[in-house]
Amino acid sequence: MNNSTHQATIQFFRGTDEPTVPEIRLTRSRDGRMGQAIFLFEQPQALDPEAMGEIVGMIMIDEEGELVTREVSARFVNGSPNALEAKYIWKNETDFQRFMRFAERYAKSHGLGYSDSAQS
Repeated sequence: MNNSTHQATIQFFRGTDEPTVPEIRLTRSRDGRMGQAIFLFEQPQALDPEAMGEIVGMIMIDEEGELVTREVSARFVNGSPNALEAKYIWKNETDFQRFMRFAERYAKSHGLGYSDSAQS
């Protein structure tokens, strides 16, 4: 299932692509230098009982390489995990531009669109 050499993918377990497509929200500081992307995966495969083990991070893979975050947490409903939330933080324009290149490749690979909720 690992086809990350051909398209942008997200993995919670190295070598296993997560098929669930997340909702992604971006926020940036007023000066635009710092910011974060918040990924919300509703009922991801990584939470299945047959999953590989403990999730310690999220790996975003594309033709340029990998972006990694360790900030991943589970959301619970009635005592059972039903969603994963991951945060990827950037601290400069170069890191933001790299993330945006990944995001564009991921969107294209998964047939996604983009909407700017800041527009009125």
